[in-house]
Amino acid sequence: MIELTPQALTQTLNMFVFFAVELTALFLAISYLVGVLQHYIPPAKIPQILSDKQGKGYVIAALLGAITPFCSCSTIPFLKGLLRAKAGFGTMMVFLFASPLLNPIIIGLFFFTFGWQVTLFYFVVAMLVSVVAGFTLEKFGFEKYIKRQAYQAPADRNCGSTCSAGKTVTPWRKIWHATWKDFKSVLPYLIAGIAIGSIIYGFMPSEYIAQVASDNNPWAVPAAAVIGVPLYIRAEAVIPLSAALVAKGMSLGAVMSLIIGSAGASLTEVILLKSIFKPPLVIAFVSVVISMTVVAGYGYGLIF
Repeated sequence: MIELTPQALTQTLNMFVFFAVELTALFLAISYLVGVLQHYIPPAKIPQILSDKQGKGYVIAALLGAITPFCSCSTIPFLKGLLRAKAGFGTMMVFLFASPLLNPIIIGLFFFTFGWQVTLFYFVVAMLVSVVAGFTLEKFGFEKYIKRQAYQAPADRNCGSTCSAGKTVTPWRKIWHATWKDFKSVLPYLIAGIAIGSIIYGFMPSEYIAQVASDNNPWAVPAAAVIGVPLYIRAEAVIPLSAALVAKGMSLGAVMSLIIGSAGASLTEVILLKSIFKPPLVIAFVSVVISMTVVAGYGYGLIF
């Protein structure tokens, strides 16, 4: 099933270099731009904004999620801060769904990898489902399934202004330092994703991928969702992996299902959420993410 030929090796190495250069440049540029946006919308303002329980508050929560580059697991500490700041439950849940899915890194890589039409469709589906899910969960009273201890604030460890005492650092340089630090932290995941994607592109026969995950297989979308949800794959890894699968014949609907499942939820995140939410809310969260994978996967096939 694996093509072990010199030509396959050459294709693998060429794809690895191409992805490594392109995605590194994109990650640094997008992350710096997000840092600039966060400079004007600091995290301290987000709970106040999310306290708006009117219709526009849900949309604002989703848009804020789109400019906060949190993965599914790193959203959890921020979620605790929102709970302690008494942010609106519905808008808070919208933010929880949207933040990892509308991650600007995912959107940026999506655009440069699959084009604007695919990116726009993904963005609209993730935005709409996040808003509808947050609104619905609040209307059905799911706020009662938040554990009481989740509202308890931890000891204050903020070092205040003394952290930067004696140092003169411009905001733009500070943003660049943060960008570079983030890049170094995700570099292993980025390289792993590029390596796996390049190996699939170079060595995996196209016929096999097309057979199990093409548009002709009606089970490709739910299969991708089942594979994606239990995993914890960084966006930096899943995008090059998905690009390689598409190049081998995997349908874009199945790719969307895989990306939403792996970015929107993971086994690690579900375990972390159990420390904050009671079982009914955890089940509702996972159900929303799985529903989103199905809507996006089959919806793309119907529209395009």
